[in-house]
Amino acid sequence: MEKRLKRIGIIKTPYHTLSECPNNIAEDGPMCEIVLDKKYAKGLLGLTDAHSIMLLYWLGSADKAVKMQVHSHMDKKSLRGIFSLRTPKRPNPIGVALVKNIKIEGNSIFVKGLDCLDGTFLIDIKPAIKQEIFEITH
Repeated sequence: MEKRLKRIGIIKTPYHTLSECPNNIAEDGPMCEIVLDKKYAKGLLGLTDAHSIMLLYWLGSADKAVKMQVHSHMDKKSLRGIFSLRTPKRPNPIGVALVKNIKIEGNSIFVKGLDCLDGTFLIDIKPAIKQEIFEITH
């Protein structure tokens, strides 16, 4: 089964190379801008600065050679399955981030601490439900 994803915008971050990019999201990280294509801007109606959101993005710079088990950057000695890690080296290199909106201006959402390269394709935005937020914070 092959389907096509639609890019709905881009993500602007200060990271231009993989070596600059952090391995995880950091709540106190740098400000990042989510820029929706103008045709999708109306989809932001009802989303407020107080919402936490899930961003889904395409990790297009990921290595195409996928291994099902790799060494974590935190533990170089033991193997871990890719589905237990945030590695971009996966069959579908989709990144996900749970972040709090800082502000919304026009077709842009400002958040902090994303872990992707500048120009990364945004593929979806979803409001985070309370259970997801509770599990992340507790």
